[in-house]
Amino acid sequence: MPQSYYKQDVKACLSNVVGQNGLDEESYRQHLNTANDSLETLRKHYKSGSLPLLALPEKTDDLEVVEAIAERYSENFDDVIILGTGGSSLGGQAVSELASPAGASHPQLHFMNNIDSDSFDRIFQIITPARTGFIVNSKSGGTAETLTQFLYCLDVFRNQLDANSLNSHFTVITEPGDRALRRLAEKWKIEIIDHDTGIGGRYSALSVVSLLPALIAGVDAYQIREGANAVLQDALSCSSSEECAAAQGAVINVALAKDKNIQTTVLMPYVDRLACFGLWFRQLWAESLGKNGKGTNPVRALGTVDQHSQLQLYLDGPRDKFFTTIFSSQKNTGGLIPAELADDPDLSFIAGKRMGDLMDAEQRATAATLIQHNCPTRVITIDTLDEKSLGALLMHFMLETIIAADLIGVDAFDQPAVEEGKILAKKYLSGEIG
Repeated sequence: MPQSYYKQDVKACLSNVVGQNGLDEESYRQHLNTANDSLETLRKHYKSGSLPLLALPEKTDDLEVVEAIAERYSENFDDVIILGTGGSSLGGQAVSELASPAGASHPQLHFMNNIDSDSFDRIFQIITPARTGFIVNSKSGGTAETLTQFLYCLDVFRNQLDANSLNSHFTVITEPGDRALRRLAEKWKIEIIDHDTGIGGRYSALSVVSLLPALIAGVDAYQIREGANAVLQDALSCSSSEECAAAQGAVINVALAKDKNIQTTVLMPYVDRLACFGLWFRQLWAESLGKNGKGTNPVRALGTVDQHSQLQLYLDGPRDKFFTTIFSSQKNTGGLIPAELADDPDLSFIAGKRMGDLMDAEQRATAATLIQHNCPTRVITIDTLDEKSLGALLMHFMLETIIAADLIGVDAFDQPAVEEGKILAKKYLSGEIG
């Protein structure tokens, strides 16, 4: 396990710690044995190149290309608007949360992942067209929401910018081939970056779709991939699933659903900059596993915020949830609370302490309380959230999802039910259906 980037503790998922809601040791071992084949399948995909996602962490040539684009955007723009939806947006948001506040050297990023016209009206009121760039992301090149966003923004900006400079404000990322988005970009002489073929939107957090915005914001994309590659190589070299953190996570999710009817998986990081990571995970898990009546329901929470909104249900409601907490080392960090300002007896617990001390205590208290209430709880800890540790977490959860899909017998990479809705929406819009 890549100990330098994160540690995973699954002891509190077993019955000897959380009672009847946990897995008994023998059952856990049996389920682990079934995941050995899943690991071997991963190895075969890696060796054959049949799963392009597994080749991404070692690549650098594509980053060198988009790094030049990122530098141009940083030099020329104060604001960069990223158009896309779902996986084409959430991965980029998750990675870009690592960026320092926008300033003189890096633009402010705006991820427009919906088609609420009010949101676009608001963003256009605060940006300066001549100092604004756009990244347009659509793997298929035919996503209705993204095409609508793009056409609307193109229309607004062609009326406010010099016709000769309009195309320099846009960059399109889409797969090669004859696609509506690609045809539009070619018509308007807009720069096109090829989307990695064979990598779906929700698995694109390590691709240029997500890493170009991150580079614009000042995030080190090379280190993101370095952290991801450490986890991938660790998984590929494990002699058994018992040694692989991602396989352990997949097995616990699947076994708890099968043996204990625990159908909800809650991801609760105690780091604000992992808020969008939680949203990314929610789509990854739901869209990859929710098929043929199978899959579990992913819930995104954020500590300490959701201690005040969801923890009551978690502790005193139905025992149908598996919890994954992500903690960071925050003790002795953050602003100091001066003793003279906290001289009220009721404030003695925080007097002379730092903000990070309270976060550290809250993290440990939540995990302990969940375990005391017999809730299966996994604890993932990182020393600090940086590019390498985030890349490691991204790869961990992608591998965990792929292995879980293999264990329950569904295709981790399609989304047939979603496609039905897209087709129907176009029929409503065209008037084909009243």
